[in-house]
Amino acid sequence: MSQGTATTGESRLPMRTLVAASIGNAVEWYDWTVYTAFSVYFAHAFFPGELALINTLATFALAFFFRPLGGWLLGRFADLRGRKTAMLVTISLMAGGSLVIGLLPTFDTIGWAAAVLLVLARVSQGLSLGGEVSNASAYLAEIAPAAKRGRYSAFFYISTGTALLVASLLGFLLTALLTEQQLTDFGWRIPFIIGGVLGLLGIWLRRTLEETEQFEDNQAKAKALKNPLWITLTKHPKAVGQLVGFSMLSTLCYYTFFSALTPFAVKNRGADATDVFLALSIATALFIALQYPVGALSDRFGRKPQLLIWSAATAILIVPLSGLVRPGFWNLLVVFCVGIALYTAMTSIAPAIMSELFPTELRGLGIGAWYNLTVAVFGGTAPLVIQALARYELSSLFFWYIAVGAAIAFFVIRTLPETRGTELR
Repeated sequence: MSQGTATTGESRLPMRTLVAASIGNAVEWYDWTVYTAFSVYFAHAFFPGELALINTLATFALAFFFRPLGGWLLGRFADLRGRKTAMLVTISLMAGGSLVIGLLPTFDTIGWAAAVLLVLARVSQGLSLGGEVSNASAYLAEIAPAAKRGRYSAFFYISTGTALLVASLLGFLLTALLTEQQLTDFGWRIPFIIGGVLGLLGIWLRRTLEETEQFEDNQAKAKALKNPLWITLTKHPKAVGQLVGFSMLSTLCYYTFFSALTPFAVKNRGADATDVFLALSIATALFIALQYPVGALSDRFGRKPQLLIWSAATAILIVPLSGLVRPGFWNLLVVFCVGIALYTAMTSIAPAIMSELFPTELRGLGIGAWYNLTVAVFGGTAPLVIQALARYELSSLFFWYIAVGAAIAFFVIRTLPETRGTELR
């Protein structure tokens, strides 16, 4: 039996379905995030020398360039075989990669084979996450009534925020209980092993999901398409450009606040690791709390106004906020809370905004390929770029880079149609 939208317009939210879909997504993002959060502790386990952290973050960036391939292959797979089946594949790949990293021998034990195996595990996770974002977004949008698509979309980043909060709290707990040497010796393995175990829970929950009616009604159209990636460019070029434009700022915000700032604040600005993890944990709790009400606001007042506020405010505030990244809990709390709260204007409606750009037979592929290419170029390189600039005392340029991206996103968002209350194509 498929999951439809025709009879749910006035009913209560189908919480069991939303939670089942979202918990699997939470495992995906948990596994992806702990890599950067704990990179300062395990870098020398896989790479020798002074460039160990740079090489570890380069591996992080490399995995991003497999996201477009995963988005293309698994997005097309979802358009042909179903959202549910594709989401089961993505969670399996991600959890398996996390478990492998947690159990890998070190460079001292097996030499460069350790680095090679780390890269392969990250490639698996890159392929997985490339398909996960598009397929989970399409699933949530397709089961949502038109009048509640913002509310349904909010569950994507409620789950993501919950995963980030767990990762951050785990970082706070481990840095508080273990010495730096213990974290370097074995403590960094704990979050990766936990991620692998949680993946089994995600698989068990996702197997209960029903397929969407929109997929079943359009499966024959998807199978009849020839060169579907080319079709997204020739028949939907404006949608592709819009997706790239606002996704550029979205991914810069995400990987700055949830990934890059953690090692940057500790390694380059001298902040206490416990203070950083605690400030990030509080801001992440705020991020989770704001998702649903902000998504509901978009159902009432529209998607476009809040996206314009987000991009404009980010352009104005990001450089002043960067000056507060220094030792001291309260200034770190301001940085994380302000930046992340603004970001909820986008994240609360991201699945809706992306899914509304493409028809059902192209939705998985259209989002998967172009969103993930944008994330690879701008998000995957963010931790590497900020660390490289910091080595030459030019870290302020990174935040001006985000400000310029925000200004570009503002003008791209102005071209979007208002989609509040409209039916998906």
